[in-house]
Formats: sequence, structure tokens, C-alpha cells
Amino acid sequence: MSLFARYLAPTLAAASLLFSASAQAQGESLDLEAAFDRTLGTQARAPQTFNAVYESGLDAAIARIASGEQGRIGVAAIDLSTGRSISVLGDQRFPMASTSKIAIAATFLEGVEKGRWSLTSEFPLLIPERSAKFSTARAPVRQGNYLPATELIELMITRSSNPATDALLHVVGGPQAVNDWARRAGIRDFELTRDIATLVRDDGEFDPASVIDRRDSATPKAMLELMVGLHEGRWLNARHRQVILGAMERTVTGKRRIRGLLPTNLTVGNKTGSLSNTSSDIGFIRTPDGRTIALSIYVTGQGTRAAREARIAEIARAIYDGYAGNDDGRTWTGDTYNGG
Repeated sequence: MSLFARYLAPTLAAASLLFSASAQAQGESLDLEAAFDRTLGTQARAPQTFNAVYESGLDAAIARIASGEQGRIGVAAIDLSTGRSISVLGDQRFPMASTSKIAIAATFLEGVEKGRWSLTSEFPLLIPERSAKFSTARAPVRQGNYLPATELIELMITRSSNPATDALLHVVGGPQAVNDWARRAGIRDFELTRDIATLVRDDGEFDPASVIDRRDSATPKAMLELMVGLHEGRWLNARHRQVILGAMERTVTGKRRIRGLLPTNLTVGNKTGSLSNTSSDIGFIRTPDGRTIALSIYVTGQGTRAAREARIAEIARAIYDGYAGNDDGRTWTGDTYNGG
């Protein structure tokens, strides 16, 4: 049973694209507005612009902040103490970028628990070599230094190291092995297609603000499911779960994203993702009174990377304030918060 079925139904009526089986199998891209004209007669980019009905002011506020006028924005969040959930384009696909590294780490740690390798096993970094875009099915890589698995996981999460990620992705059996793990974990709408070296080399083929490319994509709800499942201990024992969650708390990338506008007395664990015209962040917010908020935020367009990061920070703060009841008179003007 999915996260949103087990907790509360999503409170926001968010539209989603319909893809044919052949398009999914072939990894084809689909133009958003044309697809929505054919299926729902509205736009995918801005769910708040049609006559959506919101259960609360928080849902409406998040929808306003997640305006799609300058590029698609997807949000999914849940307060684990109450089960109250939020979704804006939560069923729509977005580029995972480096947020997929959490699933890669979980796949490896499942193998550790099954005795296939250990946290002290050493594997070589896989360093990309120069090659022209789309010149090969897989970007060429060379072996670098051998590092223990614990260090590789630390590097791939805290510093988003691509050579460390591809090292463990190769060990587990490539993208399909991670997809298999996700299916066993009950996570749908998740698809890893390429190693990171190839993904980065061939980045920019499509503009994610206006085109959905199913390759290396997931929905915000799917990535929220990943966060909640890790927190609840559905797939890994406490020791191995803490390898991931602890590294997320030590993350040094994305300081202007989920962490950017939050109070300093919170514990935040996150994993960022960045590619051409897209920025993302997934993770947890833990409050001093013991509550945990899980969230996933995917932003495309907005003009600049700094603007995308600012939008992530604004959404994360609005989610925290809304769940905590700490609005403090803040109002959303369309550009930033006023007050507080």
C-alpha cells in the first residue's frame, strides 16, 4: 500500500500526464502543454491557475509558491506525526538528477545485509573521461582510487560525488538493479536509466521546464515514499539506515535549498540534485519537539539556478511553518515572504 493510501489522501488536486506504454518503454519525451490539451484541457505547469479546491490555506499557499509560470515545480510533503500530506504536481515526472543517489545507496546496503559485500569492501572510483555528447551509449570512465564503501556513500551523499556514485552503481549491477530494488520496495514512478557519467555528459537534450523526459525521472510522491520508508525502517536495519540518514544530515551541498530559510534549531537531512535548468532537494526536517516532516521538492526553469534554489527554500519554509502553525503573519506576494 502506498504512502498516500496509508496516510491521508493528497489534499491538493494536482494534474498528471498520461503516457503510453510504448513511450515509457522507449524513454520518449512528451510535450507538456500538448499532452494536457489532449487529456485534461489545462496546463501542467500551474495547478493553482485552474479552479482547484484546497482543503486548507496551507495547501493553497504552497500551490501559489509553486507557481508554474516560469517552469514546472513539483512538491510532496508529509508530517509524520499527523499524516497530513501536501502535493503539487506530485504525480508528475521530474528529473531526479543526484537525488537518485539515495536509492543507489539503499540498493547497495540491501546487498550488505544479504552478505554480498560489506561496508569495509573497497571499490574503485569511476572517473569520467572526455567524450562528445551522445557519442556512445555509455560515457567512458576509468578507475580511480579504491575506497571503502562507507567512504563512497559518504562522498556520494554529503558531497554528491559522481565518481563515488558510479562506483557503487556498478557494484550493484547498474540502473536496472536500482529499479528492481525500488519495485521491491513498493516505490512506483521511479526509473533510473543511465549511470551518472552518461547522465551528466548528455545533459541538456531536453528542457525539463517544458518537456517531460521519463529517463532518470521520478515523481515527487515517489521520492517522498523513499524518504518515509527509510525513516520508518521498512527496508534496512537501524545500522544501515543510519548510514544514509546520518550522511544526509552532514550534507554540504544545497545550503540555500531546503536548509536555506529554516530556523537553526532544526535538524535537517537532505540530498540535492542539479542538472540543466532543474534543481531539487529531498529530505527531512526534525523539530525540537520530536516531529519529523519529510519532503521532496523539484523545480525547473525560474531563470537561474539561484532563483530555483530560492524557490526550494521558500517552499520548505512554508511547509515547516504551515505544519508547525508558525506563520507569524507571513504572507506570500508572489516573489518572497513579507514579515517574519
